[in-house]
Amino acid sequence: MKRNTSLLIWLFLTALICSCSTFSSHQDFADKQQENIKVVVVTAGHDFEREQFFAIFDSFDNIKYVEAEQKDDSEIFEDIAGWDYDVMVLYNMTQKISPKRQANFKKLLDKGVGLVGLHHSIANFQDWPEYRNIIGAKYYLKVTTENGVTYPRGQYKHDVDINVHIRDPGHPVTHSLSDFSINDETYTKYTFDKGSRVLLTTDHPLSNKELCWVRNYANARVCFIQLGHGPRAYANPNYRTLVSQAINFCAGEN
Repeated sequence: MKRNTSLLIWLFLTALICSCSTFSSHQDFADKQQENIKVVVVTAGHDFEREQFFAIFDSFDNIKYVEAEQKDDSEIFEDIAGWDYDVMVLYNMTQKISPKRQANFKKLLDKGVGLVGLHHSIANFQDWPEYRNIIGAKYYLKVTTENGVTYPRGQYKHDVDINVHIRDPGHPVTHSLSDFSINDETYTKYTFDKGSRVLLTTDHPLSNKELCWVRNYANARVCFIQLGHGPRAYANPNYRTLVSQAINFCAGEN
């Protein structure tokens, strides 16, 4: 009788341990699934419809964001000791960035912090040549000569219906998308540097061909999306998917 009782106790304890282990593994998986990507959205230097723009980020399930509206153009990079963001989303068009802030910006990329650039951030930091190397393009605000090459001033046009072609449907940023149309602002005459992987293109005559691309800089994934001027673009479900997948990709999620 004692032997049977001991056996029953042993079987009960074994089942309890296995049950707890299984629950723990399921809980760990659930916790991992609920983890948010921490994003800082950098703004200033260009007007935009705030409520409609941030509705994009409010619609994302796995992305937790804060806005960093710059008062001194680039103060977010003044002190990065307590940096706690996985991805930077640039929606600013600011210019001043001191050597210290430039170095801190690059340190973040060295650490693998992802970077998603949107729309007018292509014209950031006109006097910092390395920014062009980081994002792979530059929209010049005036005719500029650099290293003996003269670049024209960029051009734009509002409220244009643009047909967008998925150049690379196998990439994580575009994998769920098909060709689409969007009402947006076109940019043309900006430089586009070789070495980037082009994901979206257009044949619109008022736009550069390349609309979205990815590249690596140091240990960071970088994605630039030229689209994204106003409420019609913000509300476009294809644009929202594009931004969400770009953030996930630059965070190293796929």
